[in-house]
Amino acid sequence: MVEKNISVITLIPRSGRFYARQVQELFGDRVRVYAYSTGDQSVKKIRPSDLYLVSTDAFKETEETRQYVPSDGQVVEVQVTFAKKVIQSLKAIPKGTRVLFVNATEQMAREAVTQLEQLGVTQLRFVPYGPDSPLPEGVQVAVTPDETELVPPGLEQVINIGHRPCAPATMIEMAIRLEMESLLEERRFQAYMKSMATQNYSFEQMFLRSRRLESRFDILLEILDEGLVGVGEEGKIFACNRMARDITGVKFSEAAGKNAGDIFPYIPFEKTIKEGVPSQPRLIRIGSANINMTVTPVLHQGECIGAFATLQRFNELEKRQNELRGQLRHNGYRSKYSFADITGNSPAMDRAREILKQMAASELPVLLVGETGTGKELMAHALHHASARSQSPFVAINVAAMPENLLESELFGYEEGAFTGAKKGGRPGLFEFAHTGTLFLDEVEGMSPAMQVKLLRVLQEQEVMRVGGNQIINVDVRIVAATNESLEEMVEKGSFRRDLYYRLNALPVQIPPLRQRGDDVFLLLEQFRERAGGKFTLSEEVRDIFLRYGWPGNVRELQNVAEYLSFMGQRVIRIEDLPPTFLRSLAREAPSGEKGDEIRKEKYGQKMEGGIEKAYGSPEFWFVLEQLYWAAGEGRLIGRETILKKARERKLPISQKEIRDLLQKMEQEGIVKVTRGRGGSRITETGQRIWENHDSITN
Repeated sequence: MVEKNISVITLIPRSGRFYARQVQELFGDRVRVYAYSTGDQSVKKIRPSDLYLVSTDAFKETEETRQYVPSDGQVVEVQVTFAKKVIQSLKAIPKGTRVLFVNATEQMAREAVTQLEQLGVTQLRFVPYGPDSPLPEGVQVAVTPDETELVPPGLEQVINIGHRPCAPATMIEMAIRLEMESLLEERRFQAYMKSMATQNYSFEQMFLRSRRLESRFDILLEILDEGLVGVGEEGKIFACNRMARDITGVKFSEAAGKNAGDIFPYIPFEKTIKEGVPSQPRLIRIGSANINMTVTPVLHQGECIGAFATLQRFNELEKRQNELRGQLRHNGYRSKYSFADITGNSPAMDRAREILKQMAASELPVLLVGETGTGKELMAHALHHASARSQSPFVAINVAAMPENLLESELFGYEEGAFTGAKKGGRPGLFEFAHTGTLFLDEVEGMSPAMQVKLLRVLQEQEVMRVGGNQIINVDVRIVAATNESLEEMVEKGSFRRDLYYRLNALPVQIPPLRQRGDDVFLLLEQFRERAGGKFTLSEEVRDIFLRYGWPGNVRELQNVAEYLSFMGQRVIRIEDLPPTFLRSLAREAPSGEKGDEIRKEKYGQKMEGGIEKAYGSPEFWFVLEQLYWAAGEGRLIGRETILKKARERKLPISQKEIRDLLQKMEQEGIVKVTRGRGGSRITETGQRIWENHDSITN
């Protein structure tokens, strides 16, 4: 049997491990399950999988998901429920009792309370509670899903109901996606589904009432959002509601009074009536839809007088739950870091941190200026967290990463029918989502002149209009922008509006590069080493190199180096253990007579003295050449967009213009052949020889 890989991605690491254990126990040796978290950044080491099980709070937006989940990857969203025994224990609490429901956030607590009430726990007066919630008076009982450490002290009774398990619908969909439908018939799978609480209506009660109130029964049938088929004790059909007709394609006029076995052969009415016990929930396929089916007998004075079958489409159930969850968690826009999360004790970092703390009290726009990889977004999170807007949304977007038309709809929203593919009902923009909070605009220098004009108007008027709309929407948003280029020079060249620049530059802050932060290098290295599970120390010569090195990729480059060294298996890291790309950068950077010359000679010999290595000896050149080489090996051309995407995956700071310029120089040297338009580029025989020679040297 071929094992399949499942990756579980959650915000909270403990939740991911819990769901992973559940899936492993249910699917057994058919799968291998791995847990990752966006909270502790372990998701950065995610491996390719056959299916990705993702919690709703794992990512802030779809674009972030695409960084870790392939575009063609199968994704199933985690739906949670409660075990039946938990529902029974809560129903045993006296009616009218005020109960504090404690969870990681107040929004999560509200979501859980809503679901409990839908499952029949309606006699209690729940009070949702999170770590930042005020403690209400007169509450002596607390209920928590394994978050006992968050329960305030002094309560008389604390009921730990355990972590909320995955709903049966989630497990069934995973089995379908992995083509393991046979699992649905296994005893452990059926037992799991039976142990979980569902929102199915009690049809035994409904049937008894229908004997006295047939008209109300008919109305109830038609308003149910589940398909319902009812038969009498002889198996004759007497009910088939609107949803059942829609699912099965059978008209009631064709089914009424007929034998259910003839009309619905896939529903085991006869067996259920004969045995008088409910059938286990099972998955069937009607047409092209996957349907969850349950058959329940109707008992009267110990005798079975009929049965009901409920039919549910998976996608509709999932859609309803997602909409409810989205309302309760405010779309997941939140700040994840505070100033306490910023590592560094250097004077340069202390100064930047103190300036930002003072600016947090202001409402003016803030402009974060710094090189790529210095942690500007982290600073923006901390600034929001320390401000008076900390309880409101924090929304981040990289404006340079989106085409102009898409950026406009993302920022300002759109109305239904505004363009082809517009979502029914329209969609609010990020300015609306960030209302009363903070909007972080990363790489603001990449914004087109037209978008600069529109952003300027929003900053001046504090109002937006959706694409395709005619209504003014007032917004209260604080802007934090970031740039890794000199906006002053762009203003002088005319590529950035002067009036917008002065709007954004109200409170400028320079984020220091890593080379100016001294021993912060080692504090950060230790943090990244622990996160990667490494057990190495640096030799004195390497420590000296790290202090003198320029770190062009800043903190992001240091993190890559730490992860590389963690997997080397060396206890003491020496010069020869450093990553090849780091050594090449060091060799180019070091002046004559220093250790960089020794490394250059030791690693590359005389090959560095001339030729293409000397002309184009940069990580960007070798990266582009590598992509061209491997594309040729697969018998295909490769375009600039694909190269740019690969560079971002590898966290190499390079723009599309730089790729274009490199390709032009390579073509002049006869290394590549560039096809005009969108045809892509291919490596020549000369280029292949250069790469193979280089690869043999560096390895």
